[in-house]
Parts: sequence; structure tokens; C-alpha cells
Amino acid sequence: MSLLAAILLASAAGGVLSVLLATMALRLKAEWVPVMVSYAIGALLGAAFLEILPNALEHASSPGALTGTVLAGILGFFILEKLVLWRHCHTEHCEAHGAEAFAPPQPHAPPQPHAHDHGRSGMMITVGDTVHNFVDGVAIAAAFLVDIKLGVVTAFAIAAHEVPQELGDFLILRHSGYSNRQAILLNLLSGLAMMAGGLLGYFLLAPLQWLLPYMLAIAASGMIYVAVADLIPGLHKRVELIHTGQQALLIGLGILTVWATGSIAHEWMHTH
Repeated sequence: MSLLAAILLASAAGGVLSVLLATMALRLKAEWVPVMVSYAIGALLGAAFLEILPNALEHASSPGALTGTVLAGILGFFILEKLVLWRHCHTEHCEAHGAEAFAPPQPHAPPQPHAHDHGRSGMMITVGDTVHNFVDGVAIAAAFLVDIKLGVVTAFAIAAHEVPQELGDFLILRHSGYSNRQAILLNLLSGLAMMAGGLLGYFLLAPLQWLLPYMLAIAASGMIYVAVADLIPGLHKRVELIHTGQQALLIGLGILTVWATGSIAHEWMHTH
């Protein structure tokens, strides 16, 4: 398989398949949503600290410049998220806040007046997710261009956190007035942006090899920011000891899966 084909396949798995898995997950009990979020946190942090950053540091000419890029990336994602929230949300509890999307649905809750906003919040979520998926595609391309094993691990981590995110997006689209079919279609179209990012990343980054470690650093900073700033705060809403233990176990399982995925990919490379 060519490198470009691997990038496109991994991007498709990260974008389109995560949407399909998310829609299938809607049939599961609501208690499974925070379970998926906890696992995704571990996958994101494991990929960032066990695979992406070590590989980026290995290929960077200046470790200080690389870690500075990670720091700048985290700050950049913070500012970007603030701008999105400021532009599209002027209340404390609105659909734009990601943590609200992961709250388990209440099947017996009484209907609320003005239950949807005629598609405004849903469309905003779709636009934001499309940009996010495009950047993830570029990150997958950058990882594959450095090392196939790193590309596999990066694609896995992105797919792992896309499932709960796409589930949240689906719930917001439904709340915003879209039908199930419309919500699935919008999420699928948004997922295709990851393939576009992978394709563009392959052709733009291949001749600029010196940029690859810094693209990996930005990808790692995005994973760290999403895990720490967007997903972990939602877990703190459940402070009971049993839930805390479950969350820690699932985060550890996500990290362990990334490590195992990297090891399997490494062995596969040496045997083929």
C-alpha cells in the first residue's frame, strides 16, 4: 500500500467511521457516553506523550523550539475556543459548550418550550467540526510522513476521541431541530474534511520535511488541550468514588491501548 493510500484510509477511518460508530452508539445506554469520553481522554494523552512528542523531539533540530511550539499550540487552541464561544454563545449554558453535549440524555424529561433554535447552533457545530476534522487530517498526514507506526497510532487516537465528539455533535444537531437523517448526513460530510486535510497535508508537507516535527507538536498540543480543557472537566461532575475509579481505569485503558497499538504497528513494520 502506498503512503498516500495509507493516509487517506486512516483519515477515512478517523472521520467517516467515527461518525458511523457514534450514530450506532446512540442505541446504547446513556451511561456509556461518559465511558467513551474517559477512554478517549486516555487515547489522546497516550498518543500525545507516548508517540507523537517523542517522535517529534527525535526529528527536531531544536527541542526547545519544539516544546515552545507545543506551548504556543495550547495557547492558540485556548484563544480559538474562546473566540468561538464568544461569537456564538452569550449564555452560561448553551449548545456551543462541549461539556453540555456529553451530558446523558434524559429520556423522560418534560418537553421544553423553544426546544430548538431552527438549526443555528447545529450548523455552527458542523462548521467548527469540519475545520477540526480538516486539521486532524493534516496531523495524520504529518504523522505518516514521519513514521508509519506513528501514523497508525495518531489515526487511532483521533478516531477514539472523534466517537464521543461526533455523538455530542449528533445530539446537538437533533436538539437544534435536524432530523436523524439530516444529522447523520451533516456529520458524514464534516467527516470527509479529514480526508481532504490528509490529502492536502501529504502534498504540502512531503517537500517540507523540516516542518513535520512542528506539525506533530501542534497536533500533540491539540490533543492535550482537548483532553485536559474540554473532556476532563466534564468528568469532574461525577465525584463519587466508584465513578472516579471507573474514570481513572478507563483513562488508563485508553493509554494502554495506544501503547499496545504502537507496539503492534512496530512489530508489523519489522515483519513486513
